[in-house]
Amino acid sequence: MTEKEKMLSGQYYQAWDAELAQDRRLCKEAIYDFNLLRPSEREERKRAIKNLFGTCGEGTWIESPFQCDYGYNIHVGKEFFANYNCVILDCAKVTIWDNVLFAPNVGIYTATHPIDAETRTSGFEMAYPITIGNRVWIGAHATILPGVTIGDNSVIGAGSVVTKDIPANVVAVGNPCKVLRVEVGNPL
Repeated sequence: MTEKEKMLSGQYYQAWDAELAQDRRLCKEAIYDFNLLRPSEREERKRAIKNLFGTCGEGTWIESPFQCDYGYNIHVGKEFFANYNCVILDCAKVTIWDNVLFAPNVGIYTATHPIDAETRTSGFEMAYPITIGNRVWIGAHATILPGVTIGDNSVIGAGSVVTKDIPANVVAVGNPCKVLRVEVGNPL
């Protein structure tokens, strides 16, 4: 099994494997070019993200600067918007469904490291997928940690650190992020 296959299956893997290092280098080159595009180069910006991501729905917009590790592990639905300084460490699959909004400085991190110091310093990492449901809003400076699923229609408050799954139709906030209230529908 290759290190890439181990990474994608949630096993310990060596991140500095030659194939993974090459994939990250190619991604960094593509991200560098994307981040240098002028705001008026809208079609080029859309095309760059569509070419980078594994799948990319219509209406996706990413503000610069943006960073990710591989790109090909990111799958977004239609009408996804990420504001400035979004970071997605996509060592595992990141699925973001339709009509999702990210405020500035949102971090999505699939990568993690062993707790045991000896194992950690030997270069091993793990990665666990993250899924964000439909019509989710993630507030500024929120951090989504490995293995988390956020349910449809939920709101994650600014500055939250999401360490566990968040159900659908709730407002959740804090560090660690916890459900504050259950939404009962649209008041309009």
